[in-house]
Amino acid sequence: MSKILEINDLTVDFLSTRGSVRAVDQLSLFLNRGETLGIVGESGSGKSVTALSIMQLLPRPAAKIVSGTVHYGLTTPETRPVDLLQLPEDQLRRYRGAEIAMIFQEPMTSLNPVFRCGHQVTEAIQLHRKMPFDAAKKQTLELFERVKLPDPQRIFNAFPHQISGGQKQRVMIAMAMSCSPSILIADEPTTALDVTVQKAILDLMNELKGESGLSMLFISHDLGVVSEICDRVIVMLQGRIVEEGPVDDILNHPRHPYTRGLVACRPSINHRLHRLPTVSDFTENRGFEPQVINPVETAVQREKLYRQPPLLQVKDLAVRYPSKKNWLGQVTQWHHAVDAVSFDVFPGETFGLAGESGCGKTTLGRTIAKLTEAYSGEVVYKGENTQKLKEEDFRPYRREIQVVFQDPYSSLNPRMTVGNAIVEPMQVHKLYKTEQNCRDKAVSLLETVGLSAEHFQRYPHEFSGGQRQRICIARALAMEPSFLICDEIVSALDVSVQATVLNLLKELQEKYGLTYLFISHDLSVIRQMCDRLMIMNRGQSVTIGFPDEIFDNPQQEYVQQLIDALPGKQ
Repeated sequence: MSKILEINDLTVDFLSTRGSVRAVDQLSLFLNRGETLGIVGESGSGKSVTALSIMQLLPRPAAKIVSGTVHYGLTTPETRPVDLLQLPEDQLRRYRGAEIAMIFQEPMTSLNPVFRCGHQVTEAIQLHRKMPFDAAKKQTLELFERVKLPDPQRIFNAFPHQISGGQKQRVMIAMAMSCSPSILIADEPTTALDVTVQKAILDLMNELKGESGLSMLFISHDLGVVSEICDRVIVMLQGRIVEEGPVDDILNHPRHPYTRGLVACRPSINHRLHRLPTVSDFTENRGFEPQVINPVETAVQREKLYRQPPLLQVKDLAVRYPSKKNWLGQVTQWHHAVDAVSFDVFPGETFGLAGESGCGKTTLGRTIAKLTEAYSGEVVYKGENTQKLKEEDFRPYRREIQVVFQDPYSSLNPRMTVGNAIVEPMQVHKLYKTEQNCRDKAVSLLETVGLSAEHFQRYPHEFSGGQRQRICIARALAMEPSFLICDEIVSALDVSVQATVLNLLKELQEKYGLTYLFISHDLSVIRQMCDRLMIMNRGQSVTIGFPDEIFDNPQQEYVQQLIDALPGKQ
């Protein structure tokens, strides 16, 4: 098998006012023609920096390539490879897109929001292939069909915000494949996507690889996803490679403690654990042994939960949005975001909402918190129909029903220290007599979620994604709530950070007697966290029940499709 790419002794530093940080440290790897090489590791391990170095897309002057070579075109001994790091910018443009293409992690920020999707792809084709617009448009529509986009003509004329996340990612794949590159670099292309959309994209990438002999560099933190697409895997930690080998060996017989931790901390669809293992359990040699919750414990817990009256009752709840209006501005067509949904949640229970994007999970959660208006139906909390209450009358419930949102960075004010972000709601609701009391409580909450008093004066951008999510949990706890709505709060986190946050939620529930409405598209996470769950599709309830009954013996075709789409089948 001939090499098409070889990296030798790559070292990359990031410079800041606080000094230099080594992001990649003397890294060497190779990619064979027609091979898919996986690079796995947590955020900050150097995966994306390595990929951006290949294309010379690192942010300058903050990033500096200290040493190393990136040779492309190693096909035969007679072929003279080119060192991409030595090429001037005008020569590099010939390789970017045409020879080496890249799919970025977040398609919404990768696509230009002011240009239509089709025009962004035709621009790439015209630049590298020197085609007239009509020919480039025809090729773009063929590519859209090839990546299985519904209604290619509509999506060609659509702006990025008018299509779903999975569709945006397919547009990015079409753009990457538009010039038939030799190498495709895919940087976390399925993170935060539904399992069904994720499976479709992985199948598509495998199909494209089979058709064109494409070589792929596939970057991910999820070993389950890597198992579906990669031939060989490299595991990175703090800018270095700690383990590499065939994908089956890495998944089934990991040697390095860090790799064993990454494999172990992913929740399973087959059972629940008292506590999820974390990477630190393995790297610090704590001798962690996972303990499965047995049926007897489950039966005792259910008896305790369901002999109580419900804390929350949702009755025939419907939420509609106008989707079409006539020339007079009158609504002629409605979009049914939530359609006649009913369920109960009991004190101390974790009730899960699962389903694909657009099924109504988040809208339902926001309606319960009275952040979205219901079209019809009731939300009865502690015997009170909160949908009939005016905002001033709902204020006491605003304290009791708190929401932790999906994106912690956009949930926090970037100009406010995290300590003040926690103090502010306590002052608004006048929970304590003095500001110092509020500050003391905020410090206590930071320590409760695994941070420290010294973090009080820092700003959101100074924290990692997992730390920011902990801060949002601390802010929600500041209101001393009894009901917490967790909306996809671990969907974009590394599996190791995800395990830490899920363990924290369990501990807080036991400590404060919290009740959770836990929203997620990840069935493995739902199985680990929830006592009961409801699966939704197109605004309606598909099934309600206990996770073991639903997952071990699915009765609905839609549920079976969701289970079949799980990567790696843990």
